[in-house]
Amino acid sequence: MKITQIRNATQIIEFGGKKFLIDPMLSAKNTWPGFEGTARSEIRNPMVDLPLEISSLLEVDAIIITHTHPDHWDQAAVDTIPKDKLIYVQNENDEALLRSQSFKNLVVMNKNSRLGDVELIKTECQHGSDEAYSNPQLAELLGDASGVIFRHHQEKTLYLVGDTIWIKAVEDNMRKYLPGVVIMNTGWAHVLGYGAIIFGKEDLIRAHLVLPEARIIATHMEAVNHCLVTRQEIREYAQINHIQDFVLAPEDGESVTF
Repeated sequence: MKITQIRNATQIIEFGGKKFLIDPMLSAKNTWPGFEGTARSEIRNPMVDLPLEISSLLEVDAIIITHTHPDHWDQAAVDTIPKDKLIYVQNENDEALLRSQSFKNLVVMNKNSRLGDVELIKTECQHGSDEAYSNPQLAELLGDASGVIFRHHQEKTLYLVGDTIWIKAVEDNMRKYLPGVVIMNTGWAHVLGYGAIIFGKEDLIRAHLVLPEARIIATHMEAVNHCLVTRQEIREYAQINHIQDFVLAPEDGESVTF
């Protein structure tokens, strides 16, 4: 497999002979305001430019949208992506949204989804704390998010964990599927008054304890206002905890292969 970090959670994953674009956030730098009610909301998003031309990002077999927050599916993606492109979404609500945006070739992921010989298994996320979801208004804003297990007989299993905090379901998936590569969104995005809504540095240790031989790719950093952990901090944390041989934090435009 080959994984190319693009920006935020946007990546190109080449796996089992297929090429996927993940969570396209395609807007130019500073296009839209920071997320209201989150840390550093005065900063405009995206914080950095794309490292590659959009046209090259669309040369894929399919797109996977783990959820439709604008840092994973933005207006530029809606405007740019061909309406007949094959797109996998997490549920019927996201399917309805994309149909309203005139997309036609949609697949709702489940435990048995696939593209050719590649299995695409939808997994559970919790995009914030129990306390955050106990606030009805915030719960509606956080909504549902998902991850994906990629399996192919010629590849190591890949676990794209998605936007989530550490929950039992994440650990259970790691133990069940035993991925050799794990992509973790480690930007530690913060909602004011409720704290983190995605992984932070400490979750690297949690994952490593469950999967001591897996390679962990840290992403979803340095691109949107409320993400407070940087790549350098991830690398330093891994070094301090002697797991640097298992943790990668690729720069935008950088590829890693396994």
